[in-house]
Amino acid sequence: MTLPPLAARHCWHAAINPLHTTIYFSPDITEEFAALGITHPIAVNLAHRSAAMGAVGAGTVTAAFYNYRHDTVARHLPALWETITPEQALAARLRAADATLRRLLGARTIESPEVAEAADLAVRATEGCTRHARPLYAAHADLPFPEEPHLRLWHATTLLREHRGDGHLAALLLTGLDPVEALISHTATGKGMSPKWLKAVRGWEQSDLDAAAARLRERGALDADGNLTAEGAALRERLESDTDRLDAAPYEHLGAAGVARLRELGGALVAQAATAGAFPGDLRGKV
Repeated sequence: MTLPPLAARHCWHAAINPLHTTIYFSPDITEEFAALGITHPIAVNLAHRSAAMGAVGAGTVTAAFYNYRHDTVARHLPALWETITPEQALAARLRAADATLRRLLGARTIESPEVAEAADLAVRATEGCTRHARPLYAAHADLPFPEEPHLRLWHATTLLREHRGDGHLAALLLTGLDPVEALISHTATGKGMSPKWLKAVRGWEQSDLDAAAARLRERGALDADGNLTAEGAALRERLESDTDRLDAAPYEHLGAAGVARLRELGGALVAQAATAGAFPGDLRGKV
Protein backbone atom coordinates (compact mmCIF):
# COMPACT_ATOMS: atom_id res chain seq x y z
CA MET A 1 0.00 0.00 0.00
CA THR A 2 1.30 3.46 -0.95
CA LEU A 3 2.38 5.62 1.96
CA PRO A 4 0.07 8.55 2.73
CA PRO A 5 1.66 11.97 2.07
CA LEU A 6 4.13 13.01 4.79
CA ALA A 7 3.67 9.71 6.69
CA ALA A 8 7.40 9.04 6.81
CA ARG A 9 8.22 12.60 7.85
CA HIS A 10 5.64 12.57 10.62
CA CYS A 11 6.87 9.20 11.90
CA TRP A 12 10.44 10.47 11.97
CA HIS A 13 9.57 13.69 13.79
CA ALA A 14 7.07 12.17 16.23
CA ALA A 15 8.82 8.95 17.13
CA ILE A 16 12.20 8.17 15.61
CA ASN A 17 14.28 11.30 16.10
CA PRO A 18 13.09 12.13 19.63
CA LEU A 19 13.55 8.54 20.81
CA HIS A 20 17.15 8.64 19.63
CA THR A 21 17.83 12.07 21.11
CA THR A 22 16.65 11.16 24.62
CA ILE A 23 20.33 10.62 25.42
CA TYR A 24 21.49 14.03 24.23
CA PHE A 25 20.28 15.86 27.33
CA SER A 26 20.58 12.94 29.72
CA PRO A 27 22.63 13.08 32.92
CA ASP A 28 23.48 9.45 32.27
CA ILE A 29 25.63 10.21 29.24
CA THR A 30 27.34 13.03 31.12
CA GLU A 31 28.19 10.63 33.94
CA GLU A 32 29.38 7.87 31.62
CA PHE A 33 31.81 10.15 29.78
CA ALA A 34 32.96 11.95 32.92
CA ALA A 35 34.04 8.56 34.27
CA LEU A 36 36.23 8.25 31.17
CA GLY A 37 37.73 11.73 31.56
CA ILE A 38 35.56 13.63 29.05
CA THR A 39 33.61 16.40 30.76
CA HIS A 40 33.05 19.26 28.32
CA PRO A 41 29.45 18.97 27.00
CA ILE A 42 30.46 19.60 23.37
CA ALA A 43 33.29 17.07 23.64
CA VAL A 44 30.83 14.49 24.97
CA ASN A 45 28.46 15.20 22.09
CA LEU A 46 31.21 14.98 19.48
CA ALA A 47 32.63 11.80 20.97
CA HIS A 48 29.46 9.75 21.22
CA ARG A 49 28.04 10.76 17.86
CA SER A 50 31.24 10.52 15.80
CA ALA A 51 32.76 7.43 17.44
CA ALA A 52 31.18 5.05 14.93
CA MET A 53 33.43 6.62 12.27
CA GLY A 54 36.56 5.84 14.29
CA ALA A 55 39.19 8.25 15.63
CA VAL A 56 38.53 10.87 12.98
CA GLY A 57 39.60 14.49 13.09
CA ALA A 58 37.78 17.79 13.10
CA GLY A 59 37.46 18.12 9.33
CA THR A 60 35.62 14.84 8.93
CA VAL A 61 33.24 15.60 11.78
CA THR A 62 32.52 19.14 10.64
CA ALA A 63 31.69 17.79 7.19
CA ALA A 64 29.48 14.99 8.49
CA PHE A 65 27.68 17.10 11.12
CA TYR A 66 27.30 20.15 8.81
CA ASN A 67 26.08 22.75 11.30
CA TYR A 68 28.76 22.77 13.99
CA ARG A 69 31.31 25.58 14.11
CA HIS A 70 34.57 24.11 12.82
CA ASP A 71 36.95 25.80 15.25
CA THR A 72 34.77 24.55 18.12
CA VAL A 73 35.02 21.02 16.78
CA ALA A 74 38.78 21.43 16.32
CA ARG A 75 39.21 22.37 19.99
CA HIS A 76 38.13 18.86 20.92
CA LEU A 77 39.03 16.64 17.97
CA PRO A 78 41.18 14.70 17.47
CA ALA A 79 42.55 15.46 20.97
CA LEU A 80 39.78 13.66 22.85
CA TRP A 81 40.83 10.38 21.20
CA GLU A 82 44.00 10.62 23.30
CA THR A 83 41.79 10.22 26.38
CA ILE A 84 39.34 7.58 25.18
CA THR A 85 39.00 5.26 22.22
CA PRO A 86 36.01 5.24 19.86
CA GLU A 87 35.16 1.78 21.19
CA GLN A 88 34.99 3.14 24.73
CA ALA A 89 32.81 6.01 23.53
CA LEU A 90 30.37 3.66 21.81
CA ALA A 91 30.15 1.41 24.86
CA ALA A 92 29.56 4.42 27.11
CA ARG A 93 26.83 5.69 24.81
CA LEU A 94 25.03 2.36 24.83
CA ARG A 95 25.21 2.17 28.62
CA ALA A 96 23.84 5.70 28.77
CA ALA A 97 21.00 4.82 26.39
CA ASP A 98 20.11 1.84 28.56
CA ALA A 99 20.13 3.89 31.78
CA THR A 100 18.26 6.80 30.19
CA LEU A 101 15.45 4.72 28.72
CA ARG A 102 15.04 2.72 31.93
CA ARG A 103 14.86 5.92 33.96
CA LEU A 104 12.44 7.71 31.63
CA LEU A 105 10.17 4.81 30.74
CA GLY A 106 10.35 2.49 33.74
CA ALA A 107 10.71 -1.27 33.92
CA ARG A 108 7.10 -2.07 33.00
CA THR A 109 7.33 -0.15 29.72
CA ILE A 110 10.85 -1.36 28.93
CA GLU A 111 9.71 -4.98 29.26
CA SER A 112 6.39 -4.46 27.46
CA PRO A 113 5.38 -6.18 24.20
CA GLU A 114 4.85 -2.72 22.70
CA VAL A 115 8.56 -1.90 22.98
CA ALA A 116 9.48 -5.23 21.41
CA GLU A 117 6.97 -4.59 18.60
CA ALA A 118 8.31 -1.08 18.02
CA ALA A 119 11.85 -2.47 17.90
CA ASP A 120 10.88 -5.07 15.30
CA LEU A 121 9.20 -2.42 13.14
CA ALA A 122 12.11 0.01 13.37
CA VAL A 123 14.65 -2.70 12.59
CA ARG A 124 12.57 -3.76 9.58
CA ALA A 125 12.57 -0.15 8.35
CA THR A 126 16.37 -0.02 8.54
CA GLU A 127 16.51 -2.86 6.01
CA GLY A 128 15.51 -0.30 3.38
CA CYS A 129 18.36 2.10 4.16
CA THR A 130 21.35 2.56 1.84
CA ARG A 131 24.97 3.39 2.61
CA HIS A 132 26.13 5.34 -0.44
CA ALA A 133 26.84 9.03 0.28
CA ARG A 134 25.60 8.58 3.86
CA PRO A 135 28.72 8.59 6.08
CA LEU A 136 27.09 8.78 9.51
CA TYR A 137 24.43 6.20 8.68
CA ALA A 138 26.98 3.87 7.06
CA ALA A 139 29.30 4.06 10.07
CA HIS A 140 26.47 3.21 12.48
CA ALA A 141 25.14 0.49 10.18
CA ASP A 142 28.41 -1.39 10.70
CA LEU A 143 27.69 -1.67 14.44
CA PRO A 144 25.88 -4.75 15.77
CA PHE A 145 22.30 -4.53 16.98
CA PRO A 146 21.97 -4.91 20.77
CA GLU A 147 19.91 -7.86 21.96
CA GLU A 148 17.54 -6.20 24.44
CA PRO A 149 14.41 -4.85 22.71
CA HIS A 150 14.62 -1.30 24.08
CA LEU A 151 18.25 -1.02 22.95
CA ARG A 152 17.48 -2.61 19.59
CA LEU A 153 14.79 0.05 19.21
CA TRP A 154 17.19 2.81 20.22
CA HIS A 155 19.87 1.61 17.82
CA ALA A 156 17.35 1.32 14.99
CA THR A 157 16.18 4.89 15.62
CA THR A 158 19.84 5.93 15.51
CA LEU A 159 20.23 4.37 12.08
CA LEU A 160 17.02 5.92 10.79
CA ARG A 161 17.94 9.28 12.28
CA GLU A 162 21.36 9.37 10.65
CA HIS A 163 20.00 8.04 7.34
CA ARG A 164 17.56 10.93 7.10
CA GLY A 165 20.18 13.33 8.41
CA ASP A 166 22.71 12.43 5.73
CA GLY A 167 20.07 12.98 3.04
CA HIS A 168 19.07 16.24 4.68
CA LEU A 169 22.61 17.57 4.25
CA ALA A 170 22.46 16.89 0.52
CA ALA A 171 19.14 18.76 0.40
CA LEU A 172 20.67 21.67 2.33
CA LEU A 173 23.41 22.02 -0.25
CA LEU A 174 20.79 22.19 -2.99
CA THR A 175 18.88 24.95 -1.20
CA GLY A 176 22.07 26.97 -0.70
CA LEU A 177 21.67 27.24 3.07
CA ASP A 178 24.99 27.39 4.88
CA PRO A 179 25.31 25.78 8.35
CA VAL A 180 24.19 28.78 10.39
CA GLU A 181 21.46 29.80 7.93
CA ALA A 182 20.11 26.25 8.14
CA LEU A 183 19.95 26.50 11.93
CA ILE A 184 18.43 29.99 12.04
CA SER A 185 15.77 29.18 9.46
CA HIS A 186 14.90 25.99 11.34
CA THR A 187 14.63 27.92 14.59
CA ALA A 188 12.27 30.35 12.83
CA THR A 189 9.88 27.45 12.11
CA GLY A 190 9.42 27.01 15.86
CA LYS A 191 10.81 23.45 15.65
CA GLY A 192 14.53 24.16 15.78
CA MET A 193 16.78 24.77 18.77
CA SER A 194 16.69 28.12 20.51
CA PRO A 195 19.68 30.46 20.15
CA LYS A 196 20.77 29.49 23.66
CA TRP A 197 21.18 25.87 22.58
CA LEU A 198 22.67 26.73 19.19
CA LYS A 199 25.48 28.44 21.05
CA ALA A 200 25.82 25.81 23.78
CA VAL A 201 25.67 22.72 21.56
CA ARG A 202 26.81 23.85 18.11
CA GLY A 203 29.46 26.32 19.26
CA TRP A 204 28.27 29.43 17.40
CA GLU A 205 28.57 32.98 18.74
CA GLN A 206 25.74 35.50 18.78
CA SER A 207 27.55 37.42 16.04
CA ASP A 208 27.39 34.31 13.84
CA LEU A 209 23.66 33.96 14.42
CA ASP A 210 23.05 37.66 13.75
CA ALA A 211 25.05 37.58 10.51
CA ALA A 212 23.16 34.52 9.28
CA ALA A 213 19.83 36.15 10.09
CA ALA A 214 20.92 39.22 8.11
CA ARG A 215 21.77 37.04 5.11
CA LEU A 216 18.37 35.33 5.32
CA ARG A 217 16.63 38.72 5.46
CA GLU A 218 18.58 39.82 2.40
CA ARG A 219 17.48 36.64 0.68
CA GLY A 220 13.87 37.40 1.57
CA ALA A 221 13.49 34.34 3.82
CA LEU A 222 13.19 36.19 7.16
CA ASP A 223 11.35 39.33 8.15
CA ALA A 224 12.64 42.04 10.48
CA ASP A 225 11.28 40.18 13.53
CA GLY A 226 13.07 36.96 12.68
CA ASN A 227 9.99 35.17 11.40
CA LEU A 228 9.88 33.19 8.17
CA THR A 229 8.40 35.05 5.24
CA ALA A 230 6.24 33.22 2.70
CA GLU A 231 9.39 32.73 0.64
CA GLY A 232 11.25 31.41 3.68
CA ALA A 233 8.46 28.98 4.54
CA ALA A 234 8.45 27.73 0.95
CA LEU A 235 12.23 27.30 1.10
CA ARG A 236 11.97 25.20 4.26
CA GLU A 237 9.19 23.10 2.75
CA ARG A 238 11.26 22.44 -0.38
CA LEU A 239 14.09 21.39 1.89
CA GLU A 240 11.89 18.98 3.82
CA SER A 241 10.29 17.62 0.65
CA ASP A 242 13.71 16.92 -0.86
CA THR A 243 14.72 15.24 2.39
CA ASP A 244 11.54 13.13 2.35
CA ARG A 245 12.33 11.97 -1.17
CA LEU A 246 15.89 11.03 -0.26
CA ASP A 247 14.71 9.22 2.87
CA ALA A 248 11.69 7.39 1.44
CA ALA A 249 13.22 3.92 1.05
CA PRO A 250 13.11 2.65 4.66
CA TYR A 251 9.49 3.68 5.11
CA GLU A 252 8.40 2.27 1.78
CA HIS A 253 10.11 -0.95 2.81
CA LEU A 254 8.19 -0.97 6.10
CA GLY A 255 4.88 -0.16 4.41
CA ALA A 256 2.00 2.13 5.32
CA ALA A 257 0.58 -0.02 8.12
CA GLY A 258 4.02 -0.51 9.66
CA VAL A 259 4.86 3.18 9.49
CA ALA A 260 1.56 4.10 11.13
CA ARG A 261 2.07 1.53 13.89
CA LEU A 262 5.67 2.61 14.50
CA ARG A 263 4.55 6.21 14.79
CA GLU A 264 1.81 5.19 17.23
CA LEU A 265 4.07 3.08 19.42
CA GLY A 266 7.10 5.35 19.23
CA GLY A 267 5.04 8.46 19.74
CA ALA A 268 3.61 7.04 22.96
CA LEU A 269 7.11 6.28 24.22
CA VAL A 270 8.30 9.78 23.32
CA ALA A 271 5.33 11.32 25.16
CA GLN A 272 6.15 9.25 28.24
CA ALA A 273 9.82 10.21 28.05
CA ALA A 274 8.97 13.89 27.60
CA THR A 275 6.67 13.83 30.63
CA ALA A 276 9.54 12.33 32.61
CA GLY A 277 11.75 15.29 31.68
CA ALA A 278 13.74 13.97 28.73
CA PHE A 279 14.02 17.34 26.98
CA PRO A 280 14.83 20.84 28.30
CA GLY A 281 11.85 23.19 28.43
CA ASP A 282 13.77 25.92 26.59
CA LEU A 283 15.13 23.69 23.83
CA ARG A 284 12.87 25.05 21.09
CA GLY A 285 11.94 28.55 19.99
CA LYS A 286 13.49 31.93 19.38
CA VAL A 287 14.25 32.94 22.97
